[in-house]
Amino acid sequence: MKTPAAVKSKAPPKTPISTEQRRRRIQDNVTSYAMLAPNLILFLVFSLYPVLWTLKYVFYRYSGFGATAPQFVGLDNIVRVFHDKVYWLAVRNTFVYAAGKLLITLPISFFLAVILNKKRKLNGTLQSAVFTPTIMSSAVMGLVFYLLFNVYNGQINKMLTGAGIVSQNINWLGKENAMKTLIIVAVWGAIGNYMVYFIAGLQQIAEDAMESARIDGANRLQTLWCITLPMMGPVLKTILMLAITAAFSDMNSVMVLTEGGPVNSTMTMALYGYSFFFSVPESAAVTPQYGYGAAVSFISACIAGLVTIVYLKFAAKLDDIY
Repeated sequence: MKTPAAVKSKAPPKTPISTEQRRRRIQDNVTSYAMLAPNLILFLVFSLYPVLWTLKYVFYRYSGFGATAPQFVGLDNIVRVFHDKVYWLAVRNTFVYAAGKLLITLPISFFLAVILNKKRKLNGTLQSAVFTPTIMSSAVMGLVFYLLFNVYNGQINKMLTGAGIVSQNINWLGKENAMKTLIIVAVWGAIGNYMVYFIAGLQQIAEDAMESARIDGANRLQTLWCITLPMMGPVLKTILMLAITAAFSDMNSVMVLTEGGPVNSTMTMALYGYSFFFSVPESAAVTPQYGYGAAVSFISACIAGLVTIVYLKFAAKLDDIY
């Protein structure tokens, strides 16, 4: 005996949209797009167009507007980058700078966030004081630290020699100490920013979990290690990714303090690419080389992107483990 075919259920008929509903929907869409339009225009003009312009000149030899016409050279600029010893020194310097900045900034920022997160007197004032360097101009900040670390009449050397800690002035911006000085300046300028991120993450942790840990007999260090850090996992991943990308793009304080010197010992990828568009005394670019600068910037972006991808892969594996 054959079973009867299943009766297909019919979908309920769609309610027709009235003219008034259609008019309101169009108005909502127009309003939404009108609100997005300024940001979209700014993104296209100041982000997407410069990127496309840079990618175009990767394959050209060009020395700037009003000069000779661009000459197509294919992959010559890319090949030149791979043979450029100064560039790969800049890559090495960038990794040293980024590692030093992250390894010092993030622990200090987290420590300050844990201390200043609770509602106590003066905590708000202290948070503002720590955050203040973040809103300062990097150029002004670099100039201030240049005066502080000056080898002859800088206040740092005066304090150290006056206290008897050192017998002679330290050349803070010399070849041996310049990178350390840049890391100190970078840490001072970034601590407040990441402290705010950490405080935002700490405030998302339910107080019930912390109270349960205290009732079970966990001390502050155990609570921090076993409760706070695991529950801040997603926030920590985001903060670390932002810190990595920011460290690889830092340039202003380096340009103000050392201009990549002495002898390219503090030259970074971002500053080296910039030097071929605008004159930087320590760079190898005497005249603008837009094509080669575009190639340097392109390779630098690829390196930074590769580092970010590796980090995201590593973070995803940690999620699978824990």
